[in-house]
Amino acid sequence: MAKEFIKGNEAIVKAALLAGCRSYYGYPITPASEIAHAAAKYFPRVSRTFLQAESEIASIQMVYGASASGERTMTASSGPGISLKQEGLSYLAGSELPCVVVNIMRGGPGLGNISPAQGDYNQIVKGGGHGDYKVIVLAPNGAQEMCDLTMLAFDLADKWRNPVILLADGFIGQMMEPVEFPAPVGDLPAKPWALTGEKISRNNLINSIYLDNDELEAHVGHLAEKYARITEAEVRFEAYHADDAELVLVGYGIVSRIIRTVVDQAREAGLKVGLLRPITLFPFPTRKIGELCESAAGFLAVEMSTGQMVDDVRLAVNGRLPVHFFSRTGGNVPTVEEIFDVVRQHLSAAQPV
Repeated sequence: MAKEFIKGNEAIVKAALLAGCRSYYGYPITPASEIAHAAAKYFPRVSRTFLQAESEIASIQMVYGASASGERTMTASSGPGISLKQEGLSYLAGSELPCVVVNIMRGGPGLGNISPAQGDYNQIVKGGGHGDYKVIVLAPNGAQEMCDLTMLAFDLADKWRNPVILLADGFIGQMMEPVEFPAPVGDLPAKPWALTGEKISRNNLINSIYLDNDELEAHVGHLAEKYARITEAEVRFEAYHADDAELVLVGYGIVSRIIRTVVDQAREAGLKVGLLRPITLFPFPTRKIGELCESAAGFLAVEMSTGQMVDDVRLAVNGRLPVHFFSRTGGNVPTVEEIFDVVRQHLSAAQPV
């Protein structure tokens, strides 16, 4: 199909419709507002449901109900709104209901500002709601991936009967780039577990309450086993000049694009620098980082937070090599020059005297 010059936020909505999403429930919030605006514009045009809920709490529970009926459904927000959705996300995961949630990250904590940030990593990847649960987390780094990973998100949600979160910073949501949209999906597989209102689904039960301790323990164990299978099957990453790098830079979202330029400039200067970009934040590319420990001398995690993803890098390295950290916060984005200076400092320090 012909490419369209489009904002990342709007690309999400068009991709959702192509993926067979039947309903959107949400509320606008900067820098994610274009998602709700586009959903309000496009969903009714193709006889799909758009509803601006009275609150973010209400919208996530509407997603619960729509998912329980078997349809593909979604919502989107930014930091403060995502915080309000956390209880509902725990219910969705506990009930094994597939859905797609988009978080276009802004500066925080509190109201913060509307500039791009990455301070929601722990909230999303580690689970901001209550109980033992996990959500699959996809991290696009451009408008094309806002399309591609949205479509993938709906497939993964159905495959694993689990919420999937698209986690992007405000830069990726607001930037305009050419996007090539694929053909719409065909007929989707039936969901025999769903509550459709038909006689065949009368005995189906969807809930997350288990009053007997042993029953709940068995359910939590079932979920844990599912997350372990997801960890084995769904890791996605991009490695760029990483396999022979002395210093491997790790970053996602807009940061990964800046790092890629740093890698190119470093290679031109004769410095062996590489990029590892996690595309799935859960599951995290732990095994790949372990493999890179065999050839690298160290890692540099770059984030737009005070340090959240870096903890997962350190866990993956497991003390075998130094893990350095550089960040900007408050809506500031690290520049190529800043990161390159840090790279040179660490490579110089690593050289024997």
